[in-house]
Amino acid sequence: MRVMIQLRPSPDLVAAVADPERTASTADVADGLPGVELDAGFTPVALPRPLPAAGGDPLSLRGPLDFSMAAEDASVLVRGTLPDDETATRVAMLLALRPDVAGVFADPVIESSLTCGGDPPVGDWHDVERLIGGPELRAEGLDGSGVALAVLDTGVNAAHTARRLGRDFTLDARRSWVPAGVRGRPGEFEVDHGTMCAFDALIGAPRASVIDIPVLLSRRPGGSAIDGLLSDAVAAFAHLRTVLQDQPAASRALVVSNSWGSFSPEWDFPVGHPGNYSDGPAHPFNVMVAALERAGADVLFAAGNCGTQCRDGRCAFPDRPIVGANSHPQALSVGGVDVRGHRVGYSSQGPGRLSDRKPDLCAYTHFSGSHAFGVAEPDSGTSAATPVLAGLVAAVRTRWPCTRLSPAQLRTLLRRSADDRGALGFDYDHGYGVVDPTGVLAALRRRAES
Repeated sequence: MRVMIQLRPSPDLVAAVADPERTASTADVADGLPGVELDAGFTPVALPRPLPAAGGDPLSLRGPLDFSMAAEDASVLVRGTLPDDETATRVAMLLALRPDVAGVFADPVIESSLTCGGDPPVGDWHDVERLIGGPELRAEGLDGSGVALAVLDTGVNAAHTARRLGRDFTLDARRSWVPAGVRGRPGEFEVDHGTMCAFDALIGAPRASVIDIPVLLSRRPGGSAIDGLLSDAVAAFAHLRTVLQDQPAASRALVVSNSWGSFSPEWDFPVGHPGNYSDGPAHPFNVMVAALERAGADVLFAAGNCGTQCRDGRCAFPDRPIVGANSHPQALSVGGVDVRGHRVGYSSQGPGRLSDRKPDLCAYTHFSGSHAFGVAEPDSGTSAATPVLAGLVAAVRTRWPCTRLSPAQLRTLLRRSADDRGALGFDYDHGYGVVDPTGVLAALRRRAES
């Protein structure tokens, strides 16, 4: 079983791992952990410490939290493997023999949220542009200019994306990040799922700067071409925290689009185990999501394609399939509707596991757009809906940086202005409804006038 191991080494080592100008290896911080086959190719990642308000619970994601990267507070993550038939024994031995080991957590496989079924596209990306208020947004000067838009997926092919858009866009290679062992340069990956996601995000935010992070190209024995490990997403979020903090405070804006998730409990510790990811708020990646949101990023996750009417064949959770960070209370969990406003049957339904009220919103999917999978194939799944909404969020951020409108305030604004569908108010099929750009713009104008 693949695991992430949380260590508390000396403050000097923590500082070395946390400093982007320095490089600390796995051997520097975790040489010789008993019973663990360490992955020497994985660069250790610094994990901030949650600091709750007075009387709060540091293991809860629901209360107000700050996050400390001070050397005496932060910890360090490394990656390794335990034998599947001895996992429980070796975890217990490791915790007993090494007082510097703070926890052992699942490192599950993460996979893109492709669609099931063979239905043809419903409408095209120009319909989506109209429905998310593209012309109205641009008339207000909201086009994503100056906004960093991170696409964590299979990598982006910039040339194909520009051809389909009919114009150039900004691919920010300097701030992009490629996991160790992944071959290729930002913007030059094969046309695939990540190219679809980048195209769909640029529908609403044509002037955003795309940060290319191919976390789903990490190779593992027996893996496919479009899956990766959650530990690489942890490292990617640590990189994005640096990207965000390097921005001027007055214009700080980072939107993070994630069209992937964990489909099977096979790769996870059981629910209730301290190392569990699907339901565990203390899992390092769930902490990283909270820390990045607290620093000012808008984090979006696909709700997944485990809807009861058209369930993806990989969906192995017996119930409540919106798991882990896809159900995070500080992230927007995105379901899907077609351009007629009908919920697509594969869009996962709540309740979520980390937060009950998931998905948050629905956005548009199953339309002809990027042609990443062929001319006749739609941009589909909650994979497409998520970057569509991410583009709208990036457009808003053009003039509303996080110092002016926090991620939590923007999530509330999007929920309250949504076009309610299904049962009155929140429901597990649509969340709070379908994103409504007219309502969003009206709410922003009221806020500006107040």
